[in-house]
Amino acid sequence: MKTQLKIVGTFVLLVLATSCGIVRPYQRPDDLQKDGLYRGSASSDTTSIADLPWQSLFNDPVLQSLIQTGLNRNYDLKIAVARINSATANLAQSRAAFLPAFSVDGQVTRSKTSSAQLRSYNIGNDSTGSKSSVATNANTLYSLTGSASWEADVWGKLRSTKQAYVAAYLQSDAYRREVETQLVAGIATDYYQLLAYDEQIRIVTQTVANRRKDVDVVKDLLEGGIVTGADVVNAQANLHAAELDLPDLMQNRRELENTMSLLLAMPSDSIRRTTFAAQSIDTSLQTGVSSQLLANRPDVQEAEYAFQHAFELTNVARTYFYPSLTISGTAGWATANTLQSFFTGTLYGNVLGGLTQPIFNRGLNKQRLRTAEAARQEAYYLFQSALLGAGREVSNALYAYQKGVEKETLRKEQINSLRTAVDYTEELLKYTSATNYTDVLTAQQNLLSAQLNSVSDKLQQLQAVVELYRALGGGWK
Repeated sequence: MKTQLKIVGTFVLLVLATSCGIVRPYQRPDDLQKDGLYRGSASSDTTSIADLPWQSLFNDPVLQSLIQTGLNRNYDLKIAVARINSATANLAQSRAAFLPAFSVDGQVTRSKTSSAQLRSYNIGNDSTGSKSSVATNANTLYSLTGSASWEADVWGKLRSTKQAYVAAYLQSDAYRREVETQLVAGIATDYYQLLAYDEQIRIVTQTVANRRKDVDVVKDLLEGGIVTGADVVNAQANLHAAELDLPDLMQNRRELENTMSLLLAMPSDSIRRTTFAAQSIDTSLQTGVSSQLLANRPDVQEAEYAFQHAFELTNVARTYFYPSLTISGTAGWATANTLQSFFTGTLYGNVLGGLTQPIFNRGLNKQRLRTAEAARQEAYYLFQSALLGAGREVSNALYAYQKGVEKETLRKEQINSLRTAVDYTEELLKYTSATNYTDVLTAQQNLLSAQLNSVSDKLQQLQAVVELYRALGGGWK
């Protein structure tokens, strides 16, 4: 007996020692490129605007209210939460795999033997040749049986499967946070664009009113012989050109309101808002260091969890090459033709333990491992690509903000010059016929274009801050 125990103990130790090298714990790849991803920013300061809650970055109370409404009602976000619920169920199932399976079976079996079989049985068992032996041709068997089976996780297959489901759960949670980040940024971006349309419509409306006055002035100059009839017609055409800008701007504004209504999960309607002039720009744009994207960007985290999921499934595929250890048993009670004293002296049972070693499986195990390794390699490339893409988005947003600031400074100078040109040409037109009215029209058109573009310059800065905030991973904390 002692010898048998030593053999079993030696076998168990050998199995445990061998199993240590089959499955490998997950570690982030050493060759992952995660530093120096920001072009135009070499700061070593880890302070990042991504750590700010969105309520601190967006100080417009109306915008804050709209973002909160979107977070409460948006359907894409609700879909993401439903995915988390599904992943939670899968994770719970993987944990249950460590427990033994148990089932209970109660049966009543009624059997009957034919008359010919009964006569043959009685004659064959009667040593005197007489029909004194008695056998019944009907029997009823009563049984209550419990069965249990358990697979020992010797090679780590169940542990790796559970870790794969943990990664899948975390991946679904990262997806939810990614949707949340996109939603916050999307509402803020559309809100600023909506305010910009309001401002451009205000500018064009004021320009239309001014040009109507210009038409009246030119008509008066025509009566004084300073301008010609052609100049009057050109002034009217210039008025209509400004009026034609309004329908497109108003259509764009209406369509954007409808888009924002969808983000807010409400029927298409007008959107509450303040004014474009009331918006301030946060110029303290700390980006931190690029390796922080691994902790701040939900989509990068989602890609890493996908890689971890594939990594654990590769571990699982590797365990199929090794024997599985299962222990099963049955126990119960059984009687024949009566239920009296069913639990007295009728207990039976058995226990079975066994090892199953795959030998020939038509290449299925090799194919499973090759497929898992290919999926792991693909997930690694997607992980690295997501990280590089995040760095590109940060770089683009930083540069867009910088160029927007430069354009705003130059645009102010341009607008001042154009206003002076308009004033000069209009005044000269009143006192001398040597001034060409085309110069007045050109100056007015250039001024309107510059004023509309000045709105776009500020909008570029506002939206660049939003994009930088999103690109750094802000909006979900």
